Amino acid sequence: MNGTPRTTPDTTIDTGTDSGTGTGTGTVIVVGAGPTGLLLAGDLAAAGVPVTLVEKRPSRISNLSRAFGLHARSMEQLDARGLAEPLEAIGHRLERIRFFDLRLDFTTLPSRFNHVLMVPQYEVEKVLRRRAVEAGAELRYETEVTGLRQDPSGVTVAVRGPDGNPGELRARYVVGADGVRSAVRHAVGLPFPGRAVIRSVVIADVRFAEEYGAQLTGDSVPGAFVVVAPFGDGYHRVVGWQRERNVPDSEPVDLAEVKELVRRVTGRDYGMHDPRWLSRFHSEERQVPAYRVGRVFLAGDAAHVHSPAGGQGMNTGLQDAANLSWKLAAVLHGRAPETLLDSYQSERHPVGRAVLRSSGGMIRLAMASRPGARALRSAAVTALDHAGPVQRRVVGQIAGVGYRYDAPRGAHRLTGRRVPDVALAGGGRLYEALRGGRFVLISPDAMRDGDGRADRLAVERWASGRRTAVLVRPDGYVAWAAEDPDPAATEAALAAHVG
Repeated sequence: MNGTPRTTPDTTIDTGTDSGTGTGTGTVIVVGAGPTGLLLAGDLAAAGVPVTLVEKRPSRISNLSRAFGLHARSMEQLDARGLAEPLEAIGHRLERIRFFDLRLDFTTLPSRFNHVLMVPQYEVEKVLRRRAVEAGAELRYETEVTGLRQDPSGVTVAVRGPDGNPGELRARYVVGADGVRSAVRHAVGLPFPGRAVIRSVVIADVRFAEEYGAQLTGDSVPGAFVVVAPFGDGYHRVVGWQRERNVPDSEPVDLAEVKELVRRVTGRDYGMHDPRWLSRFHSEERQVPAYRVGRVFLAGDAAHVHSPAGGQGMNTGLQDAANLSWKLAAVLHGRAPETLLDSYQSERHPVGRAVLRSSGGMIRLAMASRPGARALRSAAVTALDHAGPVQRRVVGQIAGVGYRYDAPRGAHRLTGRRVPDVALAGGGRLYEALRGGRFVLISPDAMRDGDGRADRLAVERWASGRRTAVLVRPDGYVAWAAEDPDPAATEAALAAHVG
């Protein structure tokens, strides 16, 4: 295929291909064509699951976006899909950032991607959309979800197409990746508790006439802050706030306001000119209590939204999608019980909650204006600067590599942990072996290639002499591990996890 989205008349009723017993291929409807929905749809299509992606916006990808950075864990997930290199080629690497007085060093990360990649969200969407279309996902733009109803065998989604006429789509499962105003979340009646944490934040992409530097920096004075990040293409992202300028999001922003704000905080405006985007937004902290309601799932901003501090929004959504996609495929292909889907809630909800806490803490540090609060901020920053393990933990959580999932009682200590891109015998590496949405068994001894599971399992050996057997899930986390296991134990683990 040539990467051009294909469309279908939106009044069509898609009844799926099975009766809901878990033995057929099934179908999935993904709502929302942002990075989360596109990654998920691409994964499902690549796994042979019929998937329809529904988006109320036109098919044109905007060249404006709030999200502008990919962290290490997201890059690892993209690497497992062969997508990291195209983005690295157009992005700008940031090895260190200075967020007010806090200096964060990403070169210490245990990852091939020990940096933040500055790349606009629309570039990420282009790469993910091309992959989804080439894998066979059906994209329906200008199609709005107006409601849904569930029954024991599937979900019927009510839509309104580009011509304004109503229609229905039918699938085994639905995933709402349709953002903070999620129609899917509203349709299933889930609350979205939380509150606005900061209002009237200015955002601008501008050129600088003066030299600024190659790293992301944040500066503040009482009652105002500014964050500046270079894209590497001559433009800089400027995000700023001042307490007394509390106006609605609809209030226009002009370059003079941005210049005045930057001068107030940094002492100069760097001769900024040629804005390609000026906007205003507010930031909220919210999370749904459940990421799953029956056959309906929520992911990305539809499930959680938080401050932009740390640049974790798009990244958390991508990792939601990577966690859910292989589980849906396994269940729909009859290789796993339907209860596997419950682990999406138990694994990803705590991560979303942690991101809310960390990003909220960072934005509150930025907003500190009273002398006592600023003194407390300075003390906390000093402590972080002088405590290497604490700094590495903070950087690991921001980058997404510092999280692990709970393991069953008595499981090997590696179970639930993220696996870095380890070297394999023969010169390969793990994240290349993960391509194709497969499990990877890293064994200390030579084994037959999966005993009929080659379509969903790669068998590899350590490049070193390590004696641990590790079964890595398609999302790069350990499903099972054992020290020098016998063949029967390994086969039992494969049967339980791979099918």
